[in-house]
Amino acid sequence: MNLSIHPSVGVARLGNSTTDICLSPVTIGGLPFDADNNGNSLGPITDFKDEKGLIKRQGQPFSIFSDTGEEITLDTPNVETIEWTVHLANKKAAWYQYSELQGNLLYGQANSYQNQGIAFRNPDKTTEQERQTLIIDPGPRTISGRASSIGFDKNNAPSGYPVQYPPENVLYGVAVTTLGNLLTDKSGRLVVLGGFGNAGGNLPLTSYGGSSTWHDDISDGAVYCTVTFNDGTPAVSLTAWVVIGSPDFAPEIVNISNLSDTMFDVAVRNFNLVPDMCNDGSYNSSYQANFQRDILPIINRISRYQWVSNVQSMSAFTSNIFDFTDNSEANLQNRQNYYSYFRQNDAQPPVPPNLPQEQLLKENGTDIFPMMPLNSGSNSVSNTNIMKFMALDETQLFLMEQWANGNFVSNPNYEQYPVNPMDTGSVGNCVGLPMCPGIEVTWNLQNPIIYADPYRILQYGNEQQYQSQGLTPSRDECEGGGCEPGDLTKRMACPWQADFFQCTIQLINFTDPSVNKAGSPAAPLPPTYYSYWWPPQSPWDVLVGEFTAEGQTATNVPAGQQMNYARGINSFTQMVQYWYALGFIRDKNSHSTGFPFFVETERNNEIFTYDNVPVSQISGNQEDNETSIPVFYIEEKPQVITQRSAKGRLLVEHLEEVGFKKIEVAAERMPLPRSGTRNRR
Repeated sequence: MNLSIHPSVGVARLGNSTTDICLSPVTIGGLPFDADNNGNSLGPITDFKDEKGLIKRQGQPFSIFSDTGEEITLDTPNVETIEWTVHLANKKAAWYQYSELQGNLLYGQANSYQNQGIAFRNPDKTTEQERQTLIIDPGPRTISGRASSIGFDKNNAPSGYPVQYPPENVLYGVAVTTLGNLLTDKSGRLVVLGGFGNAGGNLPLTSYGGSSTWHDDISDGAVYCTVTFNDGTPAVSLTAWVVIGSPDFAPEIVNISNLSDTMFDVAVRNFNLVPDMCNDGSYNSSYQANFQRDILPIINRISRYQWVSNVQSMSAFTSNIFDFTDNSEANLQNRQNYYSYFRQNDAQPPVPPNLPQEQLLKENGTDIFPMMPLNSGSNSVSNTNIMKFMALDETQLFLMEQWANGNFVSNPNYEQYPVNPMDTGSVGNCVGLPMCPGIEVTWNLQNPIIYADPYRILQYGNEQQYQSQGLTPSRDECEGGGCEPGDLTKRMACPWQADFFQCTIQLINFTDPSVNKAGSPAAPLPPTYYSYWWPPQSPWDVLVGEFTAEGQTATNVPAGQQMNYARGINSFTQMVQYWYALGFIRDKNSHSTGFPFFVETERNNEIFTYDNVPVSQISGNQEDNETSIPVFYIEEKPQVITQRSAKGRLLVEHLEEVGFKKIEVAAERMPLPRSGTRNRR
């Protein structure tokens, strides 16, 4: 019997609620689902936070299907048992310090970590044995039956496994003691829950990318399943993968190039997923694209960035300036002109002077307009392997070109590509581009060598091998052989909250393709252009959604005013502690056919204090008193938070329960953070 697990790569997300959970969306841009504590879906999500204002952990369900599309559960008549095993790990502390695109083997072996001289995150530990102790490796967990649960903590460690946990006592932050839980629902489906957003260490933070002694509870790993039958049918063993990412604070707004696009591009160009489109790496110039399937999603995603950023040129670019569905010869010039604004990809490694991703503006005489998409590229930060501005991936650009040339149809009843919608629906809600490093995962997902098949991760080793040896700390999966648990997230920032604070906007030099930063300390080389990283995952400009007198008193902002999303969290150390206070961006009209209206909801306003600061306090000129600047900051007096509301009292109780230890920042900090400005309007 041919069975398969879907999604092939699932995505769960951190949360700090200890009482409530939700389940991951099943479509790209869909909302999560509320769930009971056994992982049974209760319908579309109502609130992303519990009554205390803590974020619900988002669990990823895994299901089994036959080749006829029938779901196989414990309710299937001939199924005896379904046994699930999941092995999560976090390898961040054992990996190299984050270094933009240095280490990416798509640029060749000369760009490897060793050849580029990249330091370890914990440079005082140099041997393999020492570095293995830095991995958070609780070992595998096995679960079966209905309504079962098991945790990835020390109490459930498998017998004889060489488990590794970080120290339980830390000087700063909160120690990591678990990577999450496994559940089975009423029909035996698996639900993987990640950790609680904890991060801690014993040395002051030095960087948004990674600091010595620090750990967080991001993770990823292998999913195994064995189905046994009661009618003599041979047992079937299956595998998948799961990634535990940070919360998706704007789930209905999709990245212009998402992780499903990345996986699809890899599969099309390297695995002949759609041979009529691309065979052995060569695109078919006569392939017919479909407007609704291939083009419209890109245009819609560009248009929706306006709700989480402030890119007027992208908003203007997506207005229906001509009939996008018209494939006639009379419309050819309109389509080709539109496509000409999408910048092409640099080669890897780049080949000067052909560097389209270093170009900001399209010029036509005296007319200028920013090229699309107007996002940072995967390295607008350092001066090695520069990639200033984002371009769509190769397959997205090919389909756009087919549309521009008239090789397309407009038919909403299109044929789906040969990928299970559950597989695209999970990773499609993650960042695909840019990858610097990204949000959930990074550029190793662009490398075909880590895949077994389209959308399926190649697994290295097996649980018997891990049982005797544990996980390897410094093996690079991009050299071949497959992935171990922890390999998809080890390149991400540690702690994740610090990078989340910084990876918002970027000031990008747009005149010198050979330099991003200059001077001492290094700063963006002027002239620069104000650009964004991945606003659907890390919003910057949002509309405050409080429409009541009570709500506006709490926010100190009128409805309809666009404000900085993280206002009041003024350092990456504060983000490590208060990340859950951020709001969720929701479409008020998601359940209707009305116009989209995305506003900030569920922000923990009780934690923040607001003041209007007269400009005269800065200028010393009393005539400036009539102009003030709004300032938001963390309220440090617990009694003030408690008095604001019942939720405020519960939030203070949570702060006391967690026992967060105040973080220091090292005097000898690493170079300026990725973000090109400290100015948070």
